[in-house]
Amino acid sequence: MMVGAASAAPTLFFTSRFEPSRSVNPDSPLSTNIARQVARRRTFAIISHPDAGKTTLTEKLLLFGGAIQMAGTVKARKSGKYATSDWLEVEKQRGISVASSVMQFEYDDCVVNLLDTPGHKDFSEDTYRVLTAVDAAVMVVDAAKGVEEQTIKLLEVCRLRDTPIITFINKLDREVREPLELLDEIESILKIHCAPVTWPIGMGKRFQGVYHLLNDEVLHFVPGEEKADQEFQTLRGEAIDRLRNEFPQEFDTLDMEVELVRGAGASFEIEDFLKGKQTPVFFGSGINNFGVREILRALVDWAPPPQARAADTPAGSRYVDPAEQPFTGFVFKIQANMDPNHRDRIAFFRVCSGQYTPGMKVKQRRTNKEIKIANAVVFMANERQRSEEAYAGDIIGIHNHGQLQIGDVLTEGESLHYKGIPYFAPDLFSKPRLRDPLKSKQLQKGLRELGEEGAIQVFAPLVDSNLLLGAVGPLQFEVVEHRLKTEYGVDAMFQPAGIHTARWVTCDDAAHLAEFVKAQQMRLARDVDDNLVYLADNHVNLSLAMERWPRVKFHNTREHGQQLG
Repeated sequence: MMVGAASAAPTLFFTSRFEPSRSVNPDSPLSTNIARQVARRRTFAIISHPDAGKTTLTEKLLLFGGAIQMAGTVKARKSGKYATSDWLEVEKQRGISVASSVMQFEYDDCVVNLLDTPGHKDFSEDTYRVLTAVDAAVMVVDAAKGVEEQTIKLLEVCRLRDTPIITFINKLDREVREPLELLDEIESILKIHCAPVTWPIGMGKRFQGVYHLLNDEVLHFVPGEEKADQEFQTLRGEAIDRLRNEFPQEFDTLDMEVELVRGAGASFEIEDFLKGKQTPVFFGSGINNFGVREILRALVDWAPPPQARAADTPAGSRYVDPAEQPFTGFVFKIQANMDPNHRDRIAFFRVCSGQYTPGMKVKQRRTNKEIKIANAVVFMANERQRSEEAYAGDIIGIHNHGQLQIGDVLTEGESLHYKGIPYFAPDLFSKPRLRDPLKSKQLQKGLRELGEEGAIQVFAPLVDSNLLLGAVGPLQFEVVEHRLKTEYGVDAMFQPAGIHTARWVTCDDAAHLAEFVKAQQMRLARDVDDNLVYLADNHVNLSLAMERWPRVKFHNTREHGQQLG
């Protein structure tokens, strides 16, 4: 059967809107209002390899969601229009995202929390932290390049929590690879089943839009201006036939490919999607607004609301239902100097249960101290406004004066701990050197604050007063150098430190650990959370240390907020 030839009424596309009963455990002590608010929340991240169009898609989702009036672009520096999510000065200069951003808006009676993440591999730790705070993700794939290295790594992180993934294959307005080839690559490399929802009609200059496999209709592409009220024409029946007569070659290819897709049985199953086993696939052109509305509607209707989260408690492990009345959540990011005029530090906090109200008092699990949250904020990138209420799935900002760390849990009820926010052993190390020796105090302050927010790892050697920096990639050093200069007035350069790797060390025997510290103090340091770290200048020395001190444990990861040793 040819595309568009069906006479039956089209299948309803978005019919799987979650009800509170699907997201809430009926045995939990529920508040009707909390349960209703939880069901409205959608919290997701956008992931991709650099330059796949992630930040552009972020802008367009905000545009269609009514959060902004005109989409900027990271490339339009002459006009002064920058991506809303790229707010650091270094991001505007480089045209890349190097810090995570949070944006909240309402769409179709849902509260959407959109988290934009750095695409560059050198900032992967920041992205990993963000992915622990979301319930779904949109994976952007460049239709010309296909699956790329960073996409593979990010999807592996999503798979750790079976995060549902929606795929957007971007840039169909250009000459790109064949769609069947792209799907085969996604399935073979990323090990996730693809269920096409839309299918492209042509590409490049002959790109005519997409065929909607579920609705049996064509969304006709006409390049236009960046306006949220732009409506692409929806064609059915005879209108499709007229377009077919105008572009017979593109439609013949479409018929063949759709028949192959349907013959392979790749139909969309929402349960498989929610389990992270299948990804619905959309084709489009983010820069031209095309396909963006379909992504937003899929997120609202298909992506899950906040789910129960595993936590450790004094009584053992349990799942915390998002509609439980006691307020709980965790810090997954700290950002210094979002507002340079106030030199502030904001802790990004994922609400996991209950309701936030201004002035509420909660307990910090790590220190067992009571904290009053007086003026939490919600975000639109670096812009913010006071939060009057927040529920599970929402991201709020808490003004932080040094008391909060990444991984900290705040709770209104029982003492519990949410897991899964890791530190990774750095691959590169350097020592900062001041051009102006009188700026030593400013350097120490700047590095410690940037270390606490996770922009870089900072170590204080036991026998040296000079701090040591660790990074996943070299671009982190460049960003830290830039931020030290612009935010702290410190002009510093970085020199290789001659360190090969680092390992966090623990030992169950305190006396034996003290003996180890005395013998190895020249190679030991403390991280920003005061955990002990072994610094090895080569792999051989690390192996020898592990052999000589078998009762000491050497860890290549640790959780944020976790005190070791």
